[in-house]
Amino acid sequence: MALRLITAGESHGPGLTCILEGLPAGLELSREAINADMARRQLGHGRGGRMKIERDSAEVTGGVRHGRTLGGPIALQIENRDYANWEERMNPWPVEEEIAEVHLPRPGHADLVGTQKYKHSDVRSILERASARETAARVAGGTLCKAFLGMLGVSVHSHVVQIASVHAPAPEHELTAADFAEVDESPVRCLDPVATRAMVKEIDQLRRANESLGGVFEVRAFGLLPGLGSHVSWEERMDGRLAMAICSIQAVKGVSLGDGFAMAGVPGSQAHDEIFFSEERGYYRETNRSGGLEGGMTTGLPLVVRGAMKPLPTLTKPLRSVDIATHEPAQALRERTDSCTVPAAGVVAEAMVAYVLADAYREKFGGDHVDDVLCAVGAYEQRIGWRSS
Repeated sequence: MALRLITAGESHGPGLTCILEGLPAGLELSREAINADMARRQLGHGRGGRMKIERDSAEVTGGVRHGRTLGGPIALQIENRDYANWEERMNPWPVEEEIAEVHLPRPGHADLVGTQKYKHSDVRSILERASARETAARVAGGTLCKAFLGMLGVSVHSHVVQIASVHAPAPEHELTAADFAEVDESPVRCLDPVATRAMVKEIDQLRRANESLGGVFEVRAFGLLPGLGSHVSWEERMDGRLAMAICSIQAVKGVSLGDGFAMAGVPGSQAHDEIFFSEERGYYRETNRSGGLEGGMTTGLPLVVRGAMKPLPTLTKPLRSVDIATHEPAQALRERTDSCTVPAAGVVAEAMVAYVLADAYREKFGGDHVDDVLCAVGAYEQRIGWRSS
């Protein structure tokens, strides 16, 4: 049984829905854990006024009884509190008042191409679904995937390594799950305090100049088994599945796995992770340049994935565009916006990585109940002689 995650809803509509199908029965869930991740997605210096309105929480409306999964699809609902201010414009049903159309597409957004593809005359019919508000539903579903992975000893974490021109230094030691315990205390979710201050300053300076900012986030997963994914078919390769998941996040334009692009500039002897064996440790590596992936499969080392996010396309000083009704030059739509959402994108990426990994575990080990999964995982660990570090 593989997982399937579907979201529905618009940015200023009544709410967002997430349906996650494929989790085994008997998995214990926490309402507090779900809502904690929902709140984490709203963190970060550079967020706009919408975050003062929304206090996201997810209501489970199906698939769970008394805190445990039943084995069927799980449905979660997230209310859009701002809908009260948009009820006429975003009502699912016809309204008496005449609603003015929006004809000013933003460069870098889905606005123009979406109206062409779906034959809409109103840009709002595109931008509402294209909005990154949709990721609130993904985070809700991803938290369920984290619960499943947590049962198997796997944890997923993220941090920010770059905002605009400011880069955090490489960590002085190999990161562990414990290093992420207080990452959300940073206003930009960066592990380095000096870089944190510089990033905040960069956001403030560019925001005053009416600019938006991009950056790079990193996701790490610990406790994985070797052998998730496969080399035998292109669509089963874990590298591709992770890259698709990260690039599906709004505004992400690049993905790096392990040392990624840096490996293109070094000789082979400095690009790969040599293999060793001891009776105490079994097979092991002294480096993790591949980011826990070889040949489309996990190696058992920590998974390392980075996503590069472009600056947001909604600017307080709009770019040049064209009115799609008159074809006359015009300024792009000016909508309430954030100036930087890289810290939040890292939380969304956690959810997407958790989904891909949980899906891979479900494919490999199956099981209708969590006990079946644990038995299958235990048998596999015994067969390969796996010694987790």
